[in-house]
Formats: sequence, C-alpha cells, structure tokens
Amino acid sequence: MKRALLLAALGLATAAPALADLALATSKNCMSCHAVDRKILGPSFKDIAAKYKDNKGAPDLLAGKIIKGGSGVWGPVPMPANNQVSDADAKKLVAWILSTK
Repeated sequence: MKRALLLAALGLATAAPALADLALATSKNCMSCHAVDRKILGPSFKDIAAKYKDNKGAPDLLAGKIIKGGSGVWGPVPMPANNQVSDADAKKLVAWILSTK
C-alpha cells in the first residue's frame, strides 16, 4: 500500500505501463520507423491514435496491420509485415498506441 501511494504521489503509477509498452515497441523494432510524437518513415503514434480515435474496429484492424503489414493509408511507403509480433503483443501495442494523445 505504501509503495502504491508513493508511486502515485510521484506520478509513476501511470508511467510504468507506458514505459513497458514503449519497451515492447522498441523490442519489436517499431521504433525504427515510428516515434511517439513525430513522423519518421511511418506516422507518429499520436497521429495514428488521432486518426483512429472514433473507430471502434481500430484495435483489431491495427493489430492485423502490425502483423501482416499494409499500404496506402499513410502514403506510398508500405508497412512491412512484422512476423516477430504475436497476436497478444500486437494487441498490447495497439492499446498503447491508441492511448497516446
């Protein structure tokens, strides 16, 4: 209980999951083409979150794009398939991406 109060007081209670998902994105090579708040080769995660904020089917759609790849939504550069990402990890990544604002 004391630890939870201390973490909440320091603002770390909500930072830990965000850092863990950033670590997951880094470990799955997402950060080679994406950044949280700026375009690199692909769109920023904040831009993705803004584009899909009202789309109820976005979690499944985006998880599929992470695993299978896609093209044409953000311009001419295709997103390659990422075979090293499991369905569970893709869902975690999408939840984190959609929470960036």
